[in-house]
Amino acid sequence: MDRLVVQGGERLRGELRVSGAKNATLPVLAAAILADGVTTVRNVPELRDIATMLKLLEGLGAGTVWDHQVIRVDASTIHKFVAAYDLVRTMRASVVVLGPLLARFGRAQVSLPGGCAIGARPINLHLKGLEAMGARLELKGGYVEAKAKRLRGAEIYLDTPSVGATENLLMAATLARGRTVIENAAREPEIADLAAMLVSMGADIHGAGTGVITVEGVAALKAADHAVIPDRIEAGTFMIAAAITRGDVLLRECVLGHMDAIVGKLREAGVEIEGEPGGVRVRCRGTLRAADARTEPYPGFPTDMQAQFMALMAVAEGQGVITETVFENRFMHVSELRRLGADVRCTGSTAVVRGVEHLIGAPTMATDLRASACLVLAGLVARGETEISRVYHLDRGYESIERKLRKLGADIRRITE
Repeated sequence: MDRLVVQGGERLRGELRVSGAKNATLPVLAAAILADGVTTVRNVPELRDIATMLKLLEGLGAGTVWDHQVIRVDASTIHKFVAAYDLVRTMRASVVVLGPLLARFGRAQVSLPGGCAIGARPINLHLKGLEAMGARLELKGGYVEAKAKRLRGAEIYLDTPSVGATENLLMAATLARGRTVIENAAREPEIADLAAMLVSMGADIHGAGTGVITVEGVAALKAADHAVIPDRIEAGTFMIAAAITRGDVLLRECVLGHMDAIVGKLREAGVEIEGEPGGVRVRCRGTLRAADARTEPYPGFPTDMQAQFMALMAVAEGQGVITETVFENRFMHVSELRRLGADVRCTGSTAVVRGVEHLIGAPTMATDLRASACLVLAGLVARGETEISRVYHLDRGYESIERKLRKLGADIRRITE
């Protein structure tokens, strides 16, 4: 397995471009299933999860071409309707093919994704919504088997604003007969981006990005050309990298309007963040101050930034309280941070972080994607050498993170076994 080795102490300076959003690209690629033709997706990050989604589409019979940041999907050749376990288990976002397969072809067989290292994330809301739209569902051998001659519009209330369920039901509703209303829908920018893609394909959608989405079903959709939005989580991670090293970094292709909660917390901690021509300037010239954070669905503080924010608080002045409300098992990075000298104490879903004068490098092991980023950030400021193993997690969600950090002056290298 690959490892990253970080020699701490370098201030990050310079500029870099934020990659396209993984969490926007995956459902957009699934949406290509809905059209009989070649869909083009631009600003695609080069990540392991994207490759997994392409394998899944190819397994359905679609043709795919990936040329750097551009992917073309030919859905006219789809003739299989099974999303197999060996792919879904490695990337649970694969389940978003269920809605578009059912809407266009009237059938789908998708593996249940099971649990996840950061907590159980069942798909009951996906299934409940599809049943309300007339789908007949059976669970057989770990698979969801879904059939529907044609889905029909329905009023659907989501018990929680699930991103995946909102995406699946939104795509399914585009080809359903009649009107579908999704209440308590997820409001993430990635939802609005998916809706923009679907509208360019001919869908009739209103309210995406709000808590109520209305879809008037149409008879067919056409292939489209769409560029996905920048990755707000990658942008937030590099903001913290600049702050924790007392650096000065210009982030290009960064949408501040997608990051209000993140930017607000970083400013509270003493980080300077300002939009300027060509990007967003992030720097820290004074003392980092402790701040509290509580994860919430968008527009609240994202759970995908909790671990990175904890790394920042580990070297801030004072005491910060971080409360995780989204996933029940997302403090697995704490024990590894402690190996670097961080003072973190956890009780249930709450972590109390007391800033220390400095961290000290040590061997660490990543447990999930954002935990990996947390350890890289801590390593950037730790005294001595920090080694992070199992960085295949990072490759799922960060495009060439060590190359980007080196461009800013970090002393970081990858060791391939």
